[in-house]
Amino acid sequence: MPSEFETAAADVKNLKSKPTDDELLKLYGLYKQAISGDNDTSKPGVFDFKGKYKWQAWEDNKGIPQEDAEKQYIEFVNELKEKHGF
Repeated sequence: MPSEFETAAADVKNLKSKPTDDELLKLYGLYKQAISGDNDTSKPGVFDFKGKYKWQAWEDNKGIPQEDAEKQYIEFVNELKEKHGF
């Protein structure tokens, strides 16, 4: 049986409308923090804009325990379900 976190990660793919870029970055950052912990990768190059935004979204969650990031991710997915429909 999938965990609440795994269910939220699956549910976010089935929202009726696409989240904003900022919402997607927040999801990405919380997801990476929950799965991998603190970002220890090098910052992408100057011309990799998408990579830099994603890297920064993860970096913004530095220091948040993985368990807390998981809870925040689940709460945010629930907010998005209300906002975007599910």
